Amino acid sequence: MVVNLGHRFLQTCLRTRPSVYAACHSTRWATTAAAVAPETTPQPEAPAYDLSDKDNQRLRFQRNIGVSAHIDSGKTTLTERILYYTGRIRDIHEVRGRDNVGAKMDHMELEREKGITIQSAATFCDWVATMPATGEKEEYAINIIDTPGHVDFTIEVERALRVLDGAILVLCAVAGVQSQTTTVDRQMRRYNVPRISFINKMDRPGANPWRVIEQIRTKLRIPAAAVQVPIGVEDNLRGVVDLVRWKAIYNEGTKGNTVVESDEIPAEVLKLAQDKRRELLEQLAEVDDEIGEMLIMDEEPNQAQIATAIRRATVGLKFSPVFLGSAIKNTAVQPLLDGVCAYLPTPSEATAVAQDMNAPAAPPVPLIPAEAAPLVALAFKLEEGRFGQLTYMRVYQGNMRKGQFIHHARSGKKVKVPRLVRMHSNEMEDIEEIGPGEICAIFGVECASGDTFTDGSHSYTMSSMFVPEPVISLSLSPTGQETPQFSRALNRFQKEDPTFRVHIDKESKETIISGMGELHLEIYVERMRREYNVQCSTGRPRVAFRETPTMRANFSYTHKKQSGGAGQFARVIGYIEPMEYDEESGKDVEFVNHVMGGNIPSNYIPACEKGFYEALEKGTLSGNSVCGVRLVLQDGLAHAVDSSELAFRLAIIGAFREVYSKLQPVILEPVMTVEVVAPSEFQSAVIGGLNQRRGTIVDSEVREDEFTATAEVALNDMFGYSSQLRGATQGKGEFSMEYKTHLPVLPHVQKELEEAYKKTLPQAKK
Repeated sequence: MVVNLGHRFLQTCLRTRPSVYAACHSTRWATTAAAVAPETTPQPEAPAYDLSDKDNQRLRFQRNIGVSAHIDSGKTTLTERILYYTGRIRDIHEVRGRDNVGAKMDHMELEREKGITIQSAATFCDWVATMPATGEKEEYAINIIDTPGHVDFTIEVERALRVLDGAILVLCAVAGVQSQTTTVDRQMRRYNVPRISFINKMDRPGANPWRVIEQIRTKLRIPAAAVQVPIGVEDNLRGVVDLVRWKAIYNEGTKGNTVVESDEIPAEVLKLAQDKRRELLEQLAEVDDEIGEMLIMDEEPNQAQIATAIRRATVGLKFSPVFLGSAIKNTAVQPLLDGVCAYLPTPSEATAVAQDMNAPAAPPVPLIPAEAAPLVALAFKLEEGRFGQLTYMRVYQGNMRKGQFIHHARSGKKVKVPRLVRMHSNEMEDIEEIGPGEICAIFGVECASGDTFTDGSHSYTMSSMFVPEPVISLSLSPTGQETPQFSRALNRFQKEDPTFRVHIDKESKETIISGMGELHLEIYVERMRREYNVQCSTGRPRVAFRETPTMRANFSYTHKKQSGGAGQFARVIGYIEPMEYDEESGKDVEFVNHVMGGNIPSNYIPACEKGFYEALEKGTLSGNSVCGVRLVLQDGLAHAVDSSELAFRLAIIGAFREVYSKLQPVILEPVMTVEVVAPSEFQSAVIGGLNQRRGTIVDSEVREDEFTATAEVALNDMFGYSSQLRGATQGKGEFSMEYKTHLPVLPHVQKELEEAYKKTLPQAKK
């Protein structure tokens, strides 16, 4: 009885988890109300649209999926096999293959040279799937987006997962859950994307899928179980046993084209398959009531009941079925496609909501993928094509036709759809119309990533995607004379990639580019040379330091300036205090107005707020932006003639600078999570190298012939680590890093930064 109660308690906990995620992340809107009125008037309910039989029939056989993983887990190789087996491409080409053709989804010249994915690429295909519940064959239409693995291009993963209904999380059978796997998992949870897991590279020496599945449960904290067992290990991998349908599946023929199914399970894996099927049922029992009750009653679920339970738990974000195979050896990719069709949600099962801009306090409006409903589409990616700006769109409800007029929700502009296409990597297929639940691209529409388009009959807007802040900067200048191509390239890259920022340094007048890492900026500099024929030289990388106060301080500041005619007068009174990061709003700076009695006229308050945000742009310690601060304006004084918006803006800036030293500010530096993978014999050299760079070792895992070390290291200490690691490991070690947080620098580093900044100030130069 105690065991049963424990089971029920665990089921309840797991069942509530997805709704918590939904509650956390459904509050971020592209157009957020500044304040909620204390009394909300009842809002008229949005008209409800039902799915017609035609809608249901079409959506039932539609899947929108992404392929995401850590670097070099085999995402692009897997997508290449999917396209080959579904008949979208005639031949298989490898990433960095000897034929110099390269994988279909890596269409950029740089991607093929470096053997990495830089931009996400969209395609579509049809697949005749064998349904595990019935054994029948059904044809499905699948939209696929292949995403990069490098953390530098994380925005590509972010915006792909924003518009997808499901995903394949690819893991390496040897390395298992790695740093970027955790990041992708976090992104999937942010947008409530169900996933199936695929353990790739089962042919590699040291492949251990059971260790990887345990890591999925412990490190990613999601119940998971294998739905297949490998037949043969490492080089002898011949096929898999389907634990749901209880069949042995082999790939035969040229490039694994022919799938051969057998009812006879090989004797050497029969015991393992029986144990893993039992484990699958036990894991399902924890997250699914029906299977749980059957096991308690000692009943054996049939094939259809198991398949239905896996689908129910996967779509409900409670479970991840794990498939096994080797993409490079053309083994077990077709059963994975069957799993995509069987277990991932249809567009009608994935929850999508919008906010009515005319009623910001009203609850979110659910979007129904019905053709009869008014159009709502989200632009999630921009690309500069040969024929102008190419905008990738996901249609959530209603239809979009070529020649139709659509409305830009943010600006209210009415634009015509001149050309409508479906993308196959860098190739296009012209279409006349696209329905709800589909992904397409349109030409000639000016917008930004995350903008919503409607048919003009309503004012709905969808939440935009989360954009991380840049962590590294470089000064950039064209070699020789500056041409218009230089600014044209920077403008285009900024528009396409929200994590790539450009600004002009006010003092040095240099062009500064900021991004997610050295590789990120290096790729853009190289693209400027290739695509725009602009040779550039770069300065030493700069780390995105920040400043933050640690104490509260009061201010009372008067700004007075008298010249001929009307002067300037403004007095501001209040206090400044440290502020914690607010998860809901995603901000760590805030301006609060507590002025009572009209001592400062209300029309000057926005100028005060503007002055506050202007003062934050440059702290006085190191010249970096200030974060984690709240300014509360309590009182002040205005003059009937001399007060103006300019006076109050300058008063707030003056008050902030006057009181800044009393806040005892500290300088923060970005700290990265660094993951190093190297052969075991170099373990002490690698850990010693990380300690030299003031790294804190968080985790270390030793496998048969290699080890993984995870550490937290300041980004400022990571420059040049790549060459040091190669030297220490004879070129066999590799590392990846991603931004974790900002933490205070050591006192002596702060002193050095302050002195260096003082030397750059104008008075220091005289």
